[in-house]
Amino acid sequence: MKEVLDDIERWQAQGHRIALARVVGVEGSGPRDPGATMVVNDAGEVAGSVSGGCVEGAVVEAALELLRGERDRGVITFGYSDDDAFAVGLTCGGTIHLFVEPLDW
Repeated sequence: MKEVLDDIERWQAQGHRIALARVVGVEGSGPRDPGATMVVNDAGEVAGSVSGGCVEGAVVEAALELLRGERDRGVITFGYSDDDAFAVGLTCGGTIHLFVEPLDW
């Protein structure tokens, strides 16, 4: 979380709305441990990482949907078997669970 605080403060000062995604669980192998954080503002700017690249794009889209009111806060899950992950060029299998919520001031 500390790695994204400067971005949060800057975006807050600029009047942006922000969604926060945090790893809350990992099953099997995973790229980031619980607590890893990504923030996305309503302009689509991103800071932090929850997967080291494996599912970052999908997480950004979920965060933007949340900010547009098209999704409720809650847990989203992404998972691949090790074989499936390797087949699509990912370095990890396993499942990660993320809690995505708006950052309210």
